[in-house]
Amino acid sequence: MKLLLAGLVLTLIVGAQAQWYRFPGEAARGATDMWRAYGDMKDANWKNSDKYFHARGNYDAARRGPGGRWAATVISDGREMVQGSSGRGHEDSAADQQANRWGRNGGDPNRFRPQGLPKKY
Repeated sequence: MKLLLAGLVLTLIVGAQAQWYRFPGEAARGATDMWRAYGDMKDANWKNSDKYFHARGNYDAARRGPGGRWAATVISDGREMVQGSSGRGHEDSAADQQANRWGRNGGDPNRFRPQGLPKKY
């Protein structure tokens, strides 16, 4: 009986701390944030705004929690890997990854905001 009670208490403590059940929802909402940033970038069609939208998508997704941060990492790294193999410049890809990490780590995306970009973005 004591072993069963100890196992139940341990399960409750670990389960309350891990909150693993939230991860899939956070990841889905994080992926939606990334998609929204991509759509806004295409809609804005603003010169030199790429890094801003990279940072903003990662920032919004990471704020969802561990699942959102994971989604932002997977999507960003996957995108850069595909674009890198298409012959795009290494320097541009490295700059994109810097903006991705900046946003994912909680940095203000406005650091990369180009002058004159409409406020709706």
